[in-house]
Amino acid sequence: MSNLLELRNVTKVFGSGDKATIAMDNISLRIDTNKPGIITIAGESGSGKTTMGMAVLGFLTPTSGQVLFKGTDVAKMNASQKMAYRKDVQAVFQDPFGAYNPFYTVDRIITVPITQFKLAKSKAEKQNMIDEALLKVGLQPREILGRYPHQLSGGQRQRLVVARALLLHPELLIADEPVSMVDASLRASILETLSKLNRDLRISILYITHDLTTAYHISDAVLVLYRGSVVEAGDEDAVIKNPKHPYTQLLIDSIPWPDIDIQWGKQPLVEPTDEAMHRLIKAGFNCCKYAPRCPFVKDICWQKRPPLYQTELNRVTACFLYEGLTELPEDKLGDLFSNIM
Repeated sequence: MSNLLELRNVTKVFGSGDKATIAMDNISLRIDTNKPGIITIAGESGSGKTTMGMAVLGFLTPTSGQVLFKGTDVAKMNASQKMAYRKDVQAVFQDPFGAYNPFYTVDRIITVPITQFKLAKSKAEKQNMIDEALLKVGLQPREILGRYPHQLSGGQRQRLVVARALLLHPELLIADEPVSMVDASLRASILETLSKLNRDLRISILYITHDLTTAYHISDAVLVLYRGSVVEAGDEDAVIKNPKHPYTQLLIDSIPWPDIDIQWGKQPLVEPTDEAMHRLIKAGFNCCKYAPRCPFVKDICWQKRPPLYQTELNRVTACFLYEGLTELPEDKLGDLFSNIM
């Protein structure tokens, strides 16, 4: 088995002392080169999902642990390795507006990578590459090229960013909330584009989102984060249709499903009290981080961290409600995703 991407017990801490924030807490993940899939990293704002994406891209250095790409530590790459890495790992971010300089036509965003990485030997080859990339994401070159950013819709701008990434023939795409700022009518189109890239071009995708409805339509596996820790992970269908962790249940419960037989808002909401938050901080977060908000909290939740219990063949849940089940070591979480793909 060869690994395209591997996170080994990655922790990222911002600040120090009493002001320290643990954005990623001992997270492991693995994507097999021969099993390209779409893994969703889900959670609310502040859960650590974007920090994970930035660590994978090499924009943040882990406080401890390693991010490996094809066996090489991203933090220790030399100049030539970093250049190759920038080509093989591309990103699509949340804001399609921020990728463009309003003073230039949109051609610039798609021609710069070709020049930077010396991908074309002639002007004709360059144009063919641009046309091919645009068509792959459902854009007509004659309708896009030569225009300014304000002349394109949000969906067109976002798909153009995807086209730019495709020019480099990446092996891994980090899609951080790629549809959160476009109209609902365009989301399905962009999600289908990402699915097609995975299916037809065999590009592995880390899909980062707070919206589990979009995750349900695009992903093979889901990893749910809360305060930087994994609370549930596994097969997309199992996690979203039958969540085991109280936090995942709350996320799913917040979705207004278009089905009159599904009751919305079933789980009782627990507002964390000052006393509970003080207790969490006093424990140094070496307990269940969700305890202050959990309607099922038990004494043991305040005493130690819940391990990852194997609640199904391809699913783990970090919750003492499942105490007694087989435990999966956190550094073996990568095996779970490899089995699902």
